[in-house]
Amino acid sequence: MTRDPVTTRDPVVPRTPVRTRAVHLGPRSVLTLTLVSAVGVAAFGWPFLAPPASQVGAHAQDAPWLFAGLLVLLVAVVAAALAESGLGPKAVAMLGVLAATGAALRPIGAGTAGIEPMFFLMVLSGRVLGPGFGFALGNVTMFASALLTGGVGPWMPFQMLAMGWFTMGAGLLPVPARARGRTEVRLLAAYGFFAAFAYGTAMNMAGWPFLGALASDIAFDPHAGVPANLARFVAYCLATSVGWDLGRAVVTVVLTLTLGPALLRALRRATRRAAFEAQVTFEAPER
Repeated sequence: MTRDPVTTRDPVVPRTPVRTRAVHLGPRSVLTLTLVSAVGVAAFGWPFLAPPASQVGAHAQDAPWLFAGLLVLLVAVVAAALAESGLGPKAVAMLGVLAATGAALRPIGAGTAGIEPMFFLMVLSGRVLGPGFGFALGNVTMFASALLTGGVGPWMPFQMLAMGWFTMGAGLLPVPARARGRTEVRLLAAYGFFAAFAYGTAMNMAGWPFLGALASDIAFDPHAGVPANLARFVAYCLATSVGWDLGRAVVTVVLTLTLGPALLRALRRATRRAAFEAQVTFEAPER
């Protein structure tokens, strides 16, 4: 009597990488984030949205301050919604480490056109840890950086919201989880390049109305129409920030391509060990 051969090798099961979500966005958090982003778009773009005869245009010098105060409250609302949706102690610890690192990286290029290495860290962190964590990380990092560099002013809430969008966008990239290696790094580098220009343009929109009559040819004119102000804004960007934005974009691309693979592996290893999805339970000690 012969026995059938027994196979001792386990069947090969394809492993599909699973993307970690340090913050789970529920319907309430998504709705809150969407509403705050909509108000943020209005806060950035009000010079092009408000009619010339509106009261907002009549208070062109006061509007940026009012929007800045409003954004502080809205960002606080989003932070509370994210915390309620599952920002546990492990995620808070990770948030603190990455935010401190990003805040420390920002002053490295202070005063040098476009050398802002914190942006590549935000791109990689948002990609690995997801859009909810990315939005919180962008806000906290920019807030800590402002305190560290003394850059506290009416522009700070705009910077926090813009960096939150920047980091969240990396987590929203429509890339399959199994797309790893050079393809992923190149995609993140391309995103960092264009998003760096988008961040710079958004911050130009936030600071542009403050010019007033200091530079009449490129300043915001509350009595002009949208086409005229748009032309002034383009001239303002070309004259003041295109070189800085290009430097930021190039630095982000170079650091992402060179340091990205190693940092992505380190972030994914840290998130696997953190096991954000695991529930933390406390048991009474045995007597």
